[in-house]
Amino acid sequence: MIKVGDKLPLFEAKDQKGDVFSIASVLHKKVVVIYFYPKDDTPGCTQQACFFRDQYEEFNEIGAEVIGISADSVKSHEEFVTKYKLPFILLSDEDKSLRKLFGVPTHFFGLLPGRVTYVVDKEGVVRLVFDSRNAESHFPKVLETVKKIV
Repeated sequence: MIKVGDKLPLFEAKDQKGDVFSIASVLHKKVVVIYFYPKDDTPGCTQQACFFRDQYEEFNEIGAEVIGISADSVKSHEEFVTKYKLPFILLSDEDKSLRKLFGVPTHFFGLLPGRVTYVVDKEGVVRLVFDSRNAESHFPKVLETVKKIV
């Protein structure tokens, strides 16, 4: 399980366009916000994605990159991005290997994927791990942490 103070491991996954995205392309260049969420186009997940969409310019201006990850397919991510005009990267984790790498828990007897947000500084060190099923509770904590470390 990845904890505060750990170095972020390198990983790759397909993005919403079907291209392979490597975390190495942004690590050490920007603060990185990685959020795991249960499922595309569900109420809480849509709310969370739209928060990052609405704040994306601010995150971008202060030098932060936002990356969302769920077990949905590339096609599902592409539709979700198009429907809500999401300007950031969504990664497909259909085999749940990234979820395992990060140690993201499941809830309700393993039936519901967890919702965890990580903030990683430019040195590649995890500065925040925020685990809450409540999508809305992630917003202030993430923004506050990013502003502190930029």
